[in-house]
Amino acid sequence: MFKTRFLDLPPLATAAGTVRLPGSKSISNRVLLLAGLCAGTTVIHDLLDSDDTRVMLDALRALGCGVAMDEAVVRINGIGGALAAREADIFLGNSGTSVRSVTAALAVLATTQGGRFALHGVPRMHERPIGDLVDALRPLGCVIDYTGVDGFPPLQLGDGATHALNLDAPIRVRGDVSSQFLTGLLQAMCLVAGDRDIVIEVVGELISKPYIAITLNLLARFGVKVRNEQWARFTIPQSSRLSSPGAIPVEGDASSASYFVALGAIAADPAAPVRVEGMGSASIQGDLAFVGAAQAMGANVLLGDNWVEVSRGSWPLKAITLDCNHIPDAAMTLAVMALYAHGTTRLTNIASWRVKETDRIAAMATELRKLGATVAEGADFIEVTPPATWQPAAIHTYDDHRIAMCFSLAAFNPAGLPVRILDPQCVGKTFPDYFETLFGVVTARERGVPIITVDGPTASGKGTLASALAQRLGYHFLDSGAVYRATALAAMRSGTRADDEQRLAQLATNLDLHFPPGQILMGDQDVTETLRLEEVGALASKISAFPLVRAALRTLQLSFHRLPGLVADGRDMGTVIFPGADLKIFLTASAATRAERRYKQLISKGISANIDSLRAELEARDARDQTRAVSPLRPAADAMLLDNSALTVEASVDAVLNAWQQRRPFDAS
Repeated sequence: MFKTRFLDLPPLATAAGTVRLPGSKSISNRVLLLAGLCAGTTVIHDLLDSDDTRVMLDALRALGCGVAMDEAVVRINGIGGALAAREADIFLGNSGTSVRSVTAALAVLATTQGGRFALHGVPRMHERPIGDLVDALRPLGCVIDYTGVDGFPPLQLGDGATHALNLDAPIRVRGDVSSQFLTGLLQAMCLVAGDRDIVIEVVGELISKPYIAITLNLLARFGVKVRNEQWARFTIPQSSRLSSPGAIPVEGDASSASYFVALGAIAADPAAPVRVEGMGSASIQGDLAFVGAAQAMGANVLLGDNWVEVSRGSWPLKAITLDCNHIPDAAMTLAVMALYAHGTTRLTNIASWRVKETDRIAAMATELRKLGATVAEGADFIEVTPPATWQPAAIHTYDDHRIAMCFSLAAFNPAGLPVRILDPQCVGKTFPDYFETLFGVVTARERGVPIITVDGPTASGKGTLASALAQRLGYHFLDSGAVYRATALAAMRSGTRADDEQRLAQLATNLDLHFPPGQILMGDQDVTETLRLEEVGALASKISAFPLVRAALRTLQLSFHRLPGLVADGRDMGTVIFPGADLKIFLTASAATRAERRYKQLISKGISANIDSLRAELEARDARDQTRAVSPLRPAADAMLLDNSALTVEASVDAVLNAWQQRRPFDAS
């Protein structure tokens, strides 16, 4: 997952390939809670690994549930409807499904069994309404207190004493704000349906019915068959009891599928579609209906039981008017697809957007306008007309995962402009690897993927600077010196002679190198320290003179140039390997400064050293590097010279980032 402050998406051109979806958030958290409430052990396959599921798992642990995790399998040992813990402080982040469902279940258990629980989340969660659910629970006798602002979390559930519930009359709850209130009640009332039917009546029109359909489907799998009377009245039969299904799979997330369905509609050739695996015609999720909306906009679609293939059909896309009550989350993707449509797209019945992770109607309108779109918004609708002239934009994500993901599609704009996504790590709520998955199925426009090179003499700190810079930008990192040393190490391990140029070149071609922060990996082996050995460096110097080896390693180094960008360090990155780099840095720290730095490094490791000798060695090395026949050390004509003699690493990174920002089309603010 990208943990950078922002992520710049270069102009994208095409899409093709296969995406395997993460587990459904809606299904995952419902299954987790039901597994925690019932008796016995439930084995959950393909559970979503995200911020939302992690806070739910933490809540189950706090309640005394057993939780065991083994790769793609999670085992939950439930409490069987009996509190194992009487008090707990439960943090549920910004997971609306979790807060509403846990509130209902714990209010019932704490009241009837004498518990006391504090429930809270992130600041935005404390702005998301829960009053309608509380108002439905209090008349039953549930003890619930607001500990912040009335109508919103945080809450205290129970007072430590036991109280009887009044379940004779139907429970009434509003259905026109959030379907999650009804979901919470349906799950919670299964815990107390002993000697009577429990009836829940919906006040007003029930929104997001497909999400209630998911709840009813999963309750049935856990042994409770709720009678649904035209989405207005729901009856939980007496003697209903949650029971573990034993094992249960989680299908892929249909809301997350919307980004890749849209991707296919925008950028995939019919001969090479985008294939999305993990959900299809057999899905129990209402957001499957997004596929039909994409078809209405012109997408070519082929649908299987557990997969969908999508490619571009009509182009530009067709503007549509659509009641999105049934697909409120996925409808956000339609708003971005509208940027590529002919005419004005109108999405209606989306009032629930106002009470999500942010006010999504206002947020979407603001960010779409940044791109140049004309947008009209109302209490429950949004209208989007494509830009007459596209504008580069830094998209504010409001800590909302769906805004970050759907606006990534704006990088296909016909103007060839990059798009900046602020706070990209917010996708961790439901799809931590979203951007990595996206980059696996898209291609950038020619010369669209940015490159920053950092060259300089030995011990100038170029590797440290380049690595830190790559981490700040979320770019790939290339340590060119390690490439030569890795070839030498491979030769030593394979017994290859130092003069066997052809075999050495073959070894270089087949190197499997990776540069995670602070490490150098050959395959899955950490060789960071091994590559620093004197004998490895000596052999690297010898074999670097062979033309075939240099050619093979040049090809290898060029392969690191991939989405979303590259930072490469070395001695000839800006002059020979990447002469067309977008920004070239050449470090000019003095030999005296470099000798002092190396001296301190050696002394800190307990290695004796002489600073004068080190300086002499560096000056001699500089002279050799500057006068060698092949790729002599010198700054590119268009390089930015950076004297980092008196700069910390952080200050050097900031200096380069400031220079980079000046070359970006985004507002520096």
